Amino acid sequence: MRKRLHQRDDSHNSDVKSRLRKKEEKQSPSWLKRGLFGLLVLFLAPVSIKFLLDLIQHFVYTHREEGISLGVWHTVPDRLWKEAQGKDLDWYQKSLTDGSPIFIYLHGNTGNRAAPHRVGVTKVLSALGYHVLVPDYRGFGDSAGEPTEPGLTTDALCIYHWVKSHSGNSLVIIWGHSLGTGVSTNTAVKLADQGVIFDGVILEGAFNSARQEIPVHPFIWYYWKYPGIGIFFPKPWDRNVVVFPTEENLKKMKSPILFLHSEDDHLVPIPIAQQLYEVALNAQNAERVKLVTFDGSLGYLHNGLYRDPKLPGILKNFVQSLQFLKNG
Repeated sequence: MRKRLHQRDDSHNSDVKSRLRKKEEKQSPSWLKRGLFGLLVLFLAPVSIKFLLDLIQHFVYTHREEGISLGVWHTVPDRLWKEAQGKDLDWYQKSLTDGSPIFIYLHGNTGNRAAPHRVGVTKVLSALGYHVLVPDYRGFGDSAGEPTEPGLTTDALCIYHWVKSHSGNSLVIIWGHSLGTGVSTNTAVKLADQGVIFDGVILEGAFNSARQEIPVHPFIWYYWKYPGIGIFFPKPWDRNVVVFPTEENLKKMKSPILFLHSEDDHLVPIPIAQQLYEVALNAQNAERVKLVTFDGSLGYLHNGLYRDPKLPGILKNFVQSLQFLKNG
């Protein structure tokens, strides 16, 4: 009897051990998965947090414009370069009152103000003795927020009003390139509604959304900064409608305008610039609206006009004509 009990006890113990082993074998893969998942979370946490913060910013700034900070470069006339070394922001701000013409350069789509062709334009203007302010729109470079057409126009208006409040009676000229031409004409019309007229406007590589199909959304690059956003939020840029009615804006503008365009521009064909020139010409006159084209054999395409040796003379003549109009 005892022996059978003993046998039964051994059998029971053996059965319990067997079941425990099987349970451990079943649980091991689960613990392994949890461990691997934990390591994955630790590895991806910084990326996930950055993605989440950017995504939050994306939705917050869609509906709120307050608190936007913009990155802006102020390049002084080259005669002040040595004096500018080590100076603080107050010195740069006060330098705007020296009477030199001031350019606000609004760049094209994607990238930031440090792109070589944008730096090239700044150097040309500085060498001519002009101040240059080059902002990055909201969502570009180190500027906060999300790029939208109303937002970019608001940014340009803000910079213009800041410049005017610190520059006395100096000429203030806006130079828009590519996308910046749309922002420039939007801004000019907004100011005209307030009874303010730009001293001069330069439109380089101007596009016309009324006559030219834009193949992709101009801010699509911004949304694709977020990995997988096209999967989780299909085409979020569809709600960010852009118009940039440059042709209609030109009919309302009263500022002297200089169009600059390369005949081999691969993004905006030269006929587009010629059409816009005709619109502006009909709205004003040949003394106030000029079109300068550059030979296609020079290979400037859409971004290279700053390399042309004749450009400084063209710009200097335009500025002199603006000074004559202002003083006359």
